[in-house]
Amino acid sequence: MVPIQQTLTEDVAIRCRSRRGESLELPGRLFLPGDPRGIVLFAHGSGSSRASPRNLAVAGVLHEESLGTLLFDLLTPSEADDRGNVFDIDLLAERLLAAIGYLTGSEATAALPIGVFGASTGAAAALVAASREPRVRAVVSRGGRPDLAGPALGEVHVPTLLIVGSRDEDVLELNRRALSHLQCEHQIVVLRGASHLFEEAGTLDEVAKLAAEWFRRYLVPHPI
Repeated sequence: MVPIQQTLTEDVAIRCRSRRGESLELPGRLFLPGDPRGIVLFAHGSGSSRASPRNLAVAGVLHEESLGTLLFDLLTPSEADDRGNVFDIDLLAERLLAAIGYLTGSEATAALPIGVFGASTGAAAALVAASREPRVRAVVSRGGRPDLAGPALGEVHVPTLLIVGSRDEDVLELNRRALSHLQCEHQIVVLRGASHLFEEAGTLDEVAKLAAEWFRRYLVPHPI
C-alpha cells in the first residue's frame, strides 16, 4: 500500500445484519493521519455512540501518535432502545467483526495493524472479537466489563490492557476476576481517584496516554 501523506476524515457505513438477518448499515467516522502506523476501532458502552466525548478525546491523542481511528455506532437507534441488545455481547462482537471486515476490505486501511479500544460492554465485545479475529493485534479496555466476554477470555491471544478507576469498586472487582481467565499478555492499571466515567480532572487524559502507549507498543513495528 502506498502511504497516505494527507490526513483523511470521512463518514463511512458499516454493513452488517440484524438479529433477524436483515441487512443494516451503521454510521461511522474514519480518521487517518498522514502515513498512519495502525488503526484503532472503538467499541462504545451502553447508552453511548460514535459521538462519545470520552472516546473522541482518546481518539484525538491516538491521532497525535500517527494512529488512525474508526468510531461507529454498534446498534441502530431502535436496537439501542432494547436493553437486551446493549448487553448482547455476541451481537456487539459481530458488529465489531463487520467493522474489521470493512477495514481490511478498504485499500486505505487494509495493510494497517488493528487495535480495539472498548468501554463498558463494548470492552467485552472487543475481547470476544479479538478471540475470533486474528487481525486484531491489541485490546484496551476503559472501565470495561471483560467478565461479560465469558469463555472467550481464555481464547484471547493479543496483549490486553484493562484500565479501571479506583472508585469504580464493583467494576474493579469484576476486572480483577477476569484477569485470572486471560491467557494472553495482560496488565491492569487502577487510576487512583477515578470513577466509572473518568470524569475527575486529569483521569481521562491518563487513560488516553495509557492507551496510546499500549497501541504504540503493540501496533507499531518501530518507535514513532
